[in-house]
Amino acid sequence: MGAVSDTPMASTAPESHESRPVDLTRFAWLSIMAAIATIALKASAWLLTGSVGLLSDAAESVVNLVAAVVALMALRVAAAPASERFPYGRTKAEYFSAAIEGLMILVAASVILVTSVERFLNPRPLEQVGLGLAISVVASIINGVVAAVLIRAGTKHRSLALTADGRHLLTDVWTSAGVVVGVGLVWITKWDRLDSIVAFLVGINIVVTGVRLVSASAAGLLDVTLPEEENQVIIDILDRRTDGQVAFHGLMTRAAGQQRFATVHVLVPCDWTVKRGHDYVEDLEAELTRAVPGLRVLSHLEPDADPRSYDDQPTGAIPFDAAQTELPDDT
Repeated sequence: MGAVSDTPMASTAPESHESRPVDLTRFAWLSIMAAIATIALKASAWLLTGSVGLLSDAAESVVNLVAAVVALMALRVAAAPASERFPYGRTKAEYFSAAIEGLMILVAASVILVTSVERFLNPRPLEQVGLGLAISVVASIINGVVAAVLIRAGTKHRSLALTADGRHLLTDVWTSAGVVVGVGLVWITKWDRLDSIVAFLVGINIVVTGVRLVSASAAGLLDVTLPEEENQVIIDILDRRTDGQVAFHGLMTRAAGQQRFATVHVLVPCDWTVKRGHDYVEDLEAELTRAVPGLRVLSHLEPDADPRSYDDQPTGAIPFDAAQTELPDDT
């Protein structure tokens, strides 16, 4: 029995089992403005000092800007409502954004690594280090504040694009901190090659960030299951509802950007009427969507005495004790 329904619910239930994606583009615009500001500041710091470490920091900010623009486009697409052509919406567009950002990070890291090796072989003295470092610190503060805003919004709205952008900015903050310390040590020790060593370490750190983003986006595009804590919320509800009359199996979940999807088989007594079964799954779906915001539930109603009800569990279904307990045949 299909479970995604537009039938009006009781006053305690949501109006629909569907949840339209939230428009999060304002956060992407914030990221774009921050990237433009930090590029100007970090580029100035590099021009003043000639530090390849600060150059690597400025290069990562350029990546931030392009990534923020890509995220803006992805969030616009993801916010579009479902249609006949895209009945499940377009929220997976966020995964493409994260993948592109990860690949761009890897390209930027490659440039930084090559530049740092060249500067190690041909060291140059730094100039106006104090002013350059001060400018870099201001840029890092801007990135830190924006990163906190993006990560909080991404976590709240389950947006991989915003979370990826925020984590990238946070990585940029730690990168900048390392560069500031490294360049400061060059200034103190007068060992110019230390600047290139710091830049190389920054490049390695950026590679790790890029690989993680690509991995996370790939998992989303391959329909990874919901996070463990969200799956557990669903399981707890099904466990609580499992009694002498009703049981469940065949639970599967997947994430698609902001949206969540779940399917479950509902085993009920054979003497239940269609209306009683329908009312039950409507109430079940309403409870699940309240517990997991953005969740769309598809339930399949089955008679507990029919052996075929126990033979159709899909591969990859989430196992849990209560849902695996077959009801006795009391007909």
